[in-house]
Amino acid sequence: MNHTRLAGPCTCPLSSLHDTQTRRTAPARSLNRARALRSVQIVDSRSLTPCYSRRPCPGRRAVSVRAAQQEKEKKDGNPFTANVSQLLGIRGGSQTADKWKIRLQLTKPVTWIPLIWGVLCGAAASGEFHWNVTDVAKSLTCMGLSGPLLTGYTQTLNDYEDREIDAINEPNRPIPSGAITEDEVKVQIAALLGGGLALAYALDRWAGHDNPVILELTIFGSFISYIYSAPPLKLKQTGWAGSYALGSSYIALPWWAGQALFGHLTLDVMVLTVLYSIAGLGIAIVNDFKSIEGDRELGLQSLPVAFGVDVAKWITVGTIDVTQISVAAYLLLGLHQPLYAGILAALVAPQIFFQAKYFIPDPIKNDVTYQARAQPFLVFGLLTTGLAVGHSNMMP
Repeated sequence: MNHTRLAGPCTCPLSSLHDTQTRRTAPARSLNRARALRSVQIVDSRSLTPCYSRRPCPGRRAVSVRAAQQEKEKKDGNPFTANVSQLLGIRGGSQTADKWKIRLQLTKPVTWIPLIWGVLCGAAASGEFHWNVTDVAKSLTCMGLSGPLLTGYTQTLNDYEDREIDAINEPNRPIPSGAITEDEVKVQIAALLGGGLALAYALDRWAGHDNPVILELTIFGSFISYIYSAPPLKLKQTGWAGSYALGSSYIALPWWAGQALFGHLTLDVMVLTVLYSIAGLGIAIVNDFKSIEGDRELGLQSLPVAFGVDVAKWITVGTIDVTQISVAAYLLLGLHQPLYAGILAALVAPQIFFQAKYFIPDPIKNDVTYQARAQPFLVFGLLTTGLAVGHSNMMP
């Protein structure tokens, strides 16, 4: 198939009803629009080659709309907010030529928070964490392992493997825009993974583990991150498996690391956190809505693509809400912790409210708004569960 860059809009005779001022300004507007459209690189979904067809290219409308939205965000947004968004790896952030800021953006610091929190939950669940300098230092070091190093590795690897999709969905991302080279990204991936493995081993030595359990969890989590993002498995293409792998990495693995650092992992806690990760599945699906156009064009079977937006949004809220309500029931009936069960149930209520207000009406437009408002209640629910487990472990 022949391919070309997207040409400017078709011109047509001006209506005789237009006044003289309209006739003078319309060609200029058409020229500006043509220049803006030519700046959009339309990408063939198979080879990333320029599209030269005069016939409609796949994704032409989607890319044009996405580029127009990003351009509007940059023009209308607050410069300070845009700069902060860029550093945190949030969509709509400003662009920069500073390589260190770009490297930080690739690690998406905004995504570190649930994993850092998961370490705290695991430490609380161990029943062996104490508020002294040594234990605080250990927990902060483990948070650095789970957040900046391992989550940074995962997000950078994911951006590298998604560079073709981002060329369609978010062409201003660092890799498709050319702000950083692919070789530089590969070096960053290797450095973050190597640093994570070294720090995990150091934590095992610090905790006095005969068996390097934190290093083993790090290797396992890094492997899951790789097969989630990279071929040949690329679990993110498979919908359910990919979303659950991501969700469990956000909830179960940092919890296990925090609990193993201060105490011992037990089978019941491992099962509880694996089941709790079903809520993480819902969180992972939320992230898929913003990429639905690119996923559809490249044949990725994310749940919004496989089931459609209307069905996927109900799967999302169902997995998040039912999981937390079930865990609250376990805290009440299984661990006999009615106080913590009641707190967890109360934390579900505002999440349902924000789902009804933002997510259900338009999950594509409101995905970030919904997560910003609802996720704090979910992560406090995690801590509540960790405290309940820890309290139960301390009981005779």
